[in-house]
Amino acid sequence: MRNILGSVIFLLIPVLTFAQSPTNSVEKWGMYEVTLKGPSAGNPFVNIELSAVFTNGKESFQPEGFYDGNGIFKIRFMPDKVGVWTYKTISNREELNGKTGSFVCTPALPDDHGPVQVRDQYQFEYRDGTPYYPFGTTIYEWIFQSKEMREETLATLKSSPFNKVRFLLIPPYNEKYLSGPLKIKNFPFEGTSIEDFDFSRFNVAYFHHFERCLQQLENLGIQADVILFRPYDGPKWGFDRMSMATNARFVHYVVARLAAYRNVWWSMANENSFMHHITESDWDRLFQIVAKEDPGSIGKVVLEDKK
Repeated sequence: MRNILGSVIFLLIPVLTFAQSPTNSVEKWGMYEVTLKGPSAGNPFVNIELSAVFTNGKESFQPEGFYDGNGIFKIRFMPDKVGVWTYKTISNREELNGKTGSFVCTPALPDDHGPVQVRDQYQFEYRDGTPYYPFGTTIYEWIFQSKEMREETLATLKSSPFNKVRFLLIPPYNEKYLSGPLKIKNFPFEGTSIEDFDFSRFNVAYFHHFERCLQQLENLGIQADVILFRPYDGPKWGFDRMSMATNARFVHYVVARLAAYRNVWWSMANENSFMHHITESDWDRLFQIVAKEDPGSIGKVVLEDKK
């Protein structure tokens, strides 16, 4: 009996040790995602705060989380150091607060050079030191086109020298998007027209589509210069006349969702001077949100249209 008991204990030791070790991994500069189940009552986009502290040795980061619909909350993190990372969530809701976990960050794959950063003020390089020479083009409305047109765009980019593209996050108003094959069914906010848009609730299906497009560009090694705001609306949809509270909440949500994609750059606005209700101090406030919540970001640009 004593020998049998000893054998059982011996067999359990590696099992217990394994259970205490991280069982998932992500490559350096990849995306690690924490998914939590939480409350869906009320308006989780507004009423629930969530972040997590990720730690590896002396390095520590605290990315913000976001609501992804159906009671699902996510926190995305791009690790920049190989080894074991631990995390602990912080939330104003008990169901989401104090959740812990860990994962292993493995060395980057050969084609993963990390996000692009500024070098010597006027040059660019990937995080691993590989030089980056931007050669870009604009595909402003490609995510709003048919699947066939989007695939054709990707095929063209794949065979071209372009390594950076600029495009809109918010659709511009155009009658072709109101009916017919290009009718937009999902908008950044819940609702389908200015009469019923709820600017306090984001449409997660819209962002899922946007993220698939981002990933397709990343798979081609192409940097995505995401334009957050634009004036191409008039009174039709109201996206360029949102309140500052809505603008700030929008930037906060978008950065929380997209900052962990290593190919994302931020352009604050296209032709911002046509958005007369947003002051310079307002733009500065939005810049500060991006800088605070994505401290590793590089492309924060307001495009002026002097009149």
